[in-house]
Amino acid sequence: MGKPLEGVTVLDLGQIYNAPYCTLLLAYLGAEVIKLEPVNGGEHLRKRLGKEGAQFPFLMLNNNKKCITLNLKDEKGKKLFFELVKKVDVVIENFAYGVMDRLGFSYEKLKEANPSIIYASSTGFGGSGPYKDLPAMDLTIQALSGIMSITGFADRPPVKSGPAIADFTGGIHLFGGVMTALYKKAKTGEGDRVEVSMFDAVYPSLASSLGYYFGHKQPPPRTGNRHSGLAEAPYNVYPTIDGHIAIFCVNDKHWANLMNVMNLPEFIDDPRYSTIPERIKNIDEVDELITEWTKGFNKRDLFQLLSRHHVPCAAVQDLEDIHNDEHYRISKMINDIEHPVHGKISVPGNPIRLQSQNDLDIVPAAQLGEHNMEVYHGLLGITMETLEELIEKKVI
Repeated sequence: MGKPLEGVTVLDLGQIYNAPYCTLLLAYLGAEVIKLEPVNGGEHLRKRLGKEGAQFPFLMLNNNKKCITLNLKDEKGKKLFFELVKKVDVVIENFAYGVMDRLGFSYEKLKEANPSIIYASSTGFGGSGPYKDLPAMDLTIQALSGIMSITGFADRPPVKSGPAIADFTGGIHLFGGVMTALYKKAKTGEGDRVEVSMFDAVYPSLASSLGYYFGHKQPPPRTGNRHSGLAEAPYNVYPTIDGHIAIFCVNDKHWANLMNVMNLPEFIDDPRYSTIPERIKNIDEVDELITEWTKGFNKRDLFQLLSRHHVPCAAVQDLEDIHNDEHYRISKMINDIEHPVHGKISVPGNPIRLQSQNDLDIVPAAQLGEHNMEVYHGLLGITMETLEELIEKKVI
């Protein structure tokens, strides 16, 4: 059986994490993704390839794509770009707001070249509002969106979330928008303009904290590893002999299970702890009680013990643990592949799984301009002589 997006061709102008993650998912689902990069060194993430370890984000996010180069500021390059637009279904980019318009590649111009084109972009703040022209990085989105204000401990400054959550959340929403537009195109034959703002995309993730804000008429304090809306207890990370373990009780049954494992059944119906509201009132005492118990165990032994007794928990794993995690390996979310230049590397699989699909066939990220000949000669029909001239003039 063919892949669900076979026959869909995507022109990918993405850089760093946001759009490249969107197009990685599209490629994994069978779309032909043509990654277009600047002639001089490629996109920003590729330029890190000479730095130790820094090459892996690029190699993780650009599998199964064809890579070409093109100078979008050159007049001949602009003409070639529009020729490519005529041949594809989707154009995807995550430049700063207004860049494509300034280059002469507005949605209206792309529609003139290809009336059914889907043009998808992800920016920091969208095309309206006072923030639209601000530089947008994951850090600035986390700051302005409120994420940093609720991350960390109450007696310390705000901190950012470790993962690039704004970039990847934006990329996931961009993928959803593109898929919606492709569905519409399949039904009507019409293209569309898809816009995603990272600032917009992260807002729903504040749900727990917003619940506290609306309920108490004031922002919540930074809660560290406790529930961000202070709506659950216990809900924290507790010390063990060799690390830490996360434990939380969503309901009173979980609390009873935990107390039985801890051999403290008298606390199940103790009025100070018998309900979630009472446990929240006495949250410091609850955490002290659990801490005294957890610090006598190894984290993995305790993880297994609590899991057997149906107490929600998880050992806190570091990146070495994650790299060797059995579950990730069995689910093939982590895959070891051989790259022709960088040797054995680990790359992500596709978290979107369809029952009809077989194992994912991962093609390593291509070299800069590796598919110039295939795309410009094979897809656009440009002669070899003309290609040589374009290369000499650094158009491609």
